[in-house]
Amino acid sequence: MPTFPGSPKLLKGGIILIDPTTGTMLPNGIISLQYNPDTISRTLQVQGAGGEGGDRSEALRIKGPPVETIKLEAEIDATDQLEAADGTAVEVGLHPQLARLELLLYPRSGQLQENNHLVASGKLEILPMEAPLTLFIWSRQRTMPVRITEFSVTEEAFDAALNPIRAKISLGLRVLSVDDLGFSHKGGTLFMNYLANKEQLAGRAPGGTTAATGFSGF
Repeated sequence: MPTFPGSPKLLKGGIILIDPTTGTMLPNGIISLQYNPDTISRTLQVQGAGGEGGDRSEALRIKGPPVETIKLEAEIDATDQLEAADGTAVEVGLHPQLARLELLLYPRSGQLQENNHLVASGKLEILPMEAPLTLFIWSRQRTMPVRITEFSVTEEAFDAALNPIRAKISLGLRVLSVDDLGFSHKGGTLFMNYLANKEQLAGRAPGGTTAATGFSGF
């Protein structure tokens, strides 16, 4: 179908994987959503210093950035690829796309083998394996370092070989702040950029008036 020349370019949300040490994008490290979700749910949990019944002097203090969590549902569909006789879709359906997303939660098989060898050789202390830094991209205004906290897949249709050809993916993400990563970490720098951009956007919001709220002063 032809596109109207004046139509704005539709951006796609997605995930980018970068090396946490060098800050460079990993090979094949871009996962764009096939279809943008219609809705995204965001929750911000305040990190206050004063709890219920706590010291009154702490009531207005904030310990750090809120804990921001994001939930979304994304759909993937191999129907168009099957109609175009795409070789991969015909052979294995959506398995490659699902595997790419699922591997965000797995350590590399080589890392597991290496740690197993270290244990077998008597190594007493083995550091947990570090995953790539995951960025969630949702428009030019939102680039956030995140950790995937929830992942579920509902496979809704299959081909004759039982390969999934339509699926719905539910993702839960937790935004990582400087409290999690520190200021010197690449992810911490990206979070500070995210926060600074949020402050700039807030400055562009129209201001209110006391008359509109009914506030008459102290």
